[in-house]
Amino acid sequence: MELWDKSDGPSASVSNGLMVLHLMEWSFSNFINSHSTDKIDLFSREVLKNTRPTFSLFAVVMAAAGVLRVINRSEQKALMEFKTSAEGRIEIIAHGLVSSARDADYAIVEPRNSFLLQCLSLALSKSGPFSYQAHVFLCLTTALLTEIFPLPRIYVKIQESPSGNLVRLVLNEVQQHLDTIIFKEAGAITGVFCNQYVLADEENRSAVEDIIWNYCWDVYMWHRQVALMLRDREEVLLENLEKIAESAFFMVVFFALAVTKHKLVLGAPQEIQMRLSVRILVAFSCMEYFRRMRLPEYMDTIRAVVTRVQENESACVSFVESLPSYDDMTNQAVPSSFQKMEYLWTTDEVQTARILFYLRVIPTCVECIPASVFRKVLAPTMFLYMGHPTGKVSKASHSVFVAFMSSGKDGDLDERVTLKEQLVFYYAKRSLEGYPGITPFEGLASGVVALVRHLPAGSPSIFYCISCLIEKADSLCSSVDTTPKTDLWKSWDGELEPFKQMLDLHLRLLSLVDIQVLPSLMRLLAQLVVRLPSNGQDMILNELYQHVAESDDVIRKPTLVSWLQSLSYLCYQNTSKKTPKGVAQVIHDSMSGTTDSLSMNKISARL
Repeated sequence: MELWDKSDGPSASVSNGLMVLHLMEWSFSNFINSHSTDKIDLFSREVLKNTRPTFSLFAVVMAAAGVLRVINRSEQKALMEFKTSAEGRIEIIAHGLVSSARDADYAIVEPRNSFLLQCLSLALSKSGPFSYQAHVFLCLTTALLTEIFPLPRIYVKIQESPSGNLVRLVLNEVQQHLDTIIFKEAGAITGVFCNQYVLADEENRSAVEDIIWNYCWDVYMWHRQVALMLRDREEVLLENLEKIAESAFFMVVFFALAVTKHKLVLGAPQEIQMRLSVRILVAFSCMEYFRRMRLPEYMDTIRAVVTRVQENESACVSFVESLPSYDDMTNQAVPSSFQKMEYLWTTDEVQTARILFYLRVIPTCVECIPASVFRKVLAPTMFLYMGHPTGKVSKASHSVFVAFMSSGKDGDLDERVTLKEQLVFYYAKRSLEGYPGITPFEGLASGVVALVRHLPAGSPSIFYCISCLIEKADSLCSSVDTTPKTDLWKSWDGELEPFKQMLDLHLRLLSLVDIQVLPSLMRLLAQLVVRLPSNGQDMILNELYQHVAESDDVIRKPTLVSWLQSLSYLCYQNTSKKTPKGVAQVIHDSMSGTTDSLSMNKISARL
């Protein structure tokens, strides 16, 4: 106990600490097996109860942990006294390191305590079941955030590097940390930490929760900057940093699961449940970038907190308002040593992962989000990320739009409908300008179908959207040179695939739009078809014929049949270009029953 760090003695280290632990485990086990009660009493009195000032604290901690390993394996009740003594000695040492919850804050921990924190957390991971001790719990918190996942400290070193000179030194430090025993035992230490949380008093629970959630926020803010600095420059360092952060993500998930199981329960005050649920969601959003696998504990926690948030308007609003502002998303402060960097929000992967988390959660609680909050906070983010080049991100933005269009059970229904109609005008512009390429067709189609179904019948927004769709389909077809490619219309592959997708959407809309909008859709679609080459007209007429034939809508089917006959006749009569006015007039006459010149034989042959 006394020979460490002397001029002629061995140095204190984690590996030597483990040697002490296992030596004491072996010795104490032999004392018990040989019934050497005098040696057991001597050891307990000299090491656990009356520790001398000259004893090295790390050695005492490790020795106590070795005793606990033996006792926890044994079923002898007579040894419980020694268990209490060992745990009490570790608690006394922990109190000297962290005297209050404030001292457990990772941002103010003193470097001189670093080695002892490592030994204490490692000892607890090896000792087996450990009774709740307040200062031990706080020490574990500090050790996890400063010694096992010391990301904030590393980020500061990287940003303090004036021109990247320190990056090499930091790289060596990070690589060495990944190989340390303490990092490899992170899972076991996290398990002890969560067990201590379950047994803790409410004051220390709440204090530690705040520390963990703040840590998540700091990691997000720091890593966002550091990733932009190191990307394409120091990929190895960035990769190693993210290995530490990924393990930190696991720690946060398991801790959050323990929190939900013991605080989000029946009988707990609703206000506390709502506040805690929102804080967990925000913390998860900050760590989302480091989620590299599907974790059942993660999904269980998400379900537990989302279930509570979606039932409470104030909680929904609080969660939505935690989104970064539009300016924060499109601008990022770069350290002075990297001022030449140009920030592009589309390349900010850390922020994108966080926003994607929001975009996936928000549709589950959109019913409780007031229209005013959606307009002010969500709409700018939704439209911005519709233009993100990553398909799943853009698609998630469309899902938010669909969810909002489908909502409407709250008290601000008139305001909500007005906002829906206003959003459609920009939605059509924003989504179609990125199609094909950025806008995924599935997202676009779901958005269009949602607005057609849920906006009031005859809404000007629906007319505008359909007009934009037809115009886009026309431009897609016009941009493809189909003259030398006679087989292109048969396969619909390659350059014509986007046009085919748009056509399928229009066919679907024929069955969805209300009866006030249907004539306009048929007119615009007819104008599009008659401008196509004859082989293109043949394929589209076949598609239309099949669609109408399979329809079981007895109200609109007669109208569609008459319209299709007129369109087929127009395509057959003249394959040259038709003016939009002439097409519209013939369709109008057909629907009015004034056209007498239809030849059924010709129409049948054409179809």
